[in-house]
Amino acid sequence: MFDLTGKKALVTGGSRGIGRGIVLALAKQGAAVAVNYHSRVDEAAAVMAEVKKLGRPALVVQADVSQKDQVIKMFDQIRQTWGQLDILVNNAGILSQAPFQDLTEEQWDQVMAVNLKGQFLCSQEAVKLMKPGSKIINLASIASGGVGVGFGLIAHYTASKGGVVALTENMAVDLAAKGINTNAIAPGVIESDMTKGMLADEQYQKGLLARIPKGKAGKPEDIGAAAAFLASDEASYITGTVLYVDGGWLAG
Repeated sequence: MFDLTGKKALVTGGSRGIGRGIVLALAKQGAAVAVNYHSRVDEAAAVMAEVKKLGRPALVVQADVSQKDQVIKMFDQIRQTWGQLDILVNNAGILSQAPFQDLTEEQWDQVMAVNLKGQFLCSQEAVKLMKPGSKIINLASIASGGVGVGFGLIAHYTASKGGVVALTENMAVDLAAKGINTNAIAPGVIESDMTKGMLADEQYQKGLLARIPKGKAGKPEDIGAAAAFLASDEASYITGTVLYVDGGWLAG
């Protein structure tokens, strides 16, 4: 598909779901991949083993991306191992649900810290290891806002993802002089741990899928393919954009 041979990549939240799909997609195209995890070391090690089976170098790096000291330590490990970073995929994210009027400050702060601040912290450290031609890919969402899509019970999540889009656009402008491209991927409904509860409810799933012209949820591999494209030289003139991978949701 796209040749990433020799590239060094880091995928945050890479131990499962969409993150795992991205890790394997980059590795299949030739990249060495660092798999970040927060607490699920066994799952991260399993993904690392899959990367190595593909014949690509891999390592596991632990960090809570919302904590600056842990982020710095993670990037120090990458620096000591590889000396450089060509691709950063800011995938780590969390989701909780609550009616707006019941949303707590703690819930708000936690989601913002991981989904938005985490991307800021990781990107700042990544730039220190990047050279011209490097790529940063942020994970947004069709719930990012500004596109006529509203969801209930996740005001904090949608606000964080709207922030990701704004952050991506501004990073693209600031980092262009360094030759670093910054883009975002906005997934629609993707089969993952995050959506497992929603898709397990047959009635809710039926209503959800009715809104998708393709008539089905996407898979982590679909997001992985988009990430491989944006990480490749073929996307060298694309920066500051959001690639929606949603089965036609926004067009429907």
